[in-house]
Amino acid sequence: MKNLLLTIVLLSLPIFAHAQATNYNVGDTVDDFTVTDTDGVEHNLYSITASGKYVFLDFFFVECGPCQTWQATYNELYDRYGCNEGQIYCLSINNGFDNDEQVIQYEETYGGPFNHAPAVSNEGGGEAVDNNFGVNAYPTFCLINPENVIINIDIWPLTGVETFEAAFPAGFDPEPMECNVLNVGTPNTLELALYPNPVQSQNTLHVQLSQGQTGRFTVYSTIGRVLLTGAFDGNSLDLPIHLASGTYFLSIEGDKGSANMNFVVR
Repeated sequence: MKNLLLTIVLLSLPIFAHAQATNYNVGDTVDDFTVTDTDGVEHNLYSITASGKYVFLDFFFVECGPCQTWQATYNELYDRYGCNEGQIYCLSINNGFDNDEQVIQYEETYGGPFNHAPAVSNEGGGEAVDNNFGVNAYPTFCLINPENVIINIDIWPLTGVETFEAAFPAGFDPEPMECNVLNVGTPNTLELALYPNPVQSQNTLHVQLSQGQTGRFTVYSTIGRVLLTGAFDGNSLDLPIHLASGTYFLSIEGDKGSANMNFVVR
């Protein structure tokens, strides 16, 4: 009898150890929420699921070592399945410790060589969502189906992006798809000059804007993968180029306008 009771206890331990979204059980309908990411974009859960998408939530904070370790893998999931344009929707939710600036720096440091999932700081409502789910350990990865039912409260431990894929429910087999994030057809509202262009790898690409402003720059590969991103303030910036030979795209988003231009690395 004692052996039977011990077996039951031991079998129960992983369930409690891994139940990190403590306010919901598998099969529960989750509450709706609206958050704003660090780029100022709103995300409403019920609107997302109404379009038939499965939603992966990543609960994190910037000083969390395991969060740092696995952030790139989560972004790989986001990147592999179309950057929220396909059947999977990824959203990173901060626990309320960190503001936009800190979360942006976290993503730049630990987000990896992929397009980065939208991230919500304490300024965008992350803390309220974290509290609603009752998250008590980090990172916690949850999966919500199109009926707003939570079907996995803690996807863990991770070994790679295949761990997320193993959490797909039976019968759900989304196709990987390329991200469409460049928007290179959008008319430029800034004058932009790049030189030298072509630029030699290991050299510096100089970017000259028609007017001074504050904003962000992003360098993409031809398939839309984010390779370099950062902030600027002024009418010029110098980008150190450590890229293989090929064609790349530079996107500038400032408070006075935007511009896109390709450049070549030799």
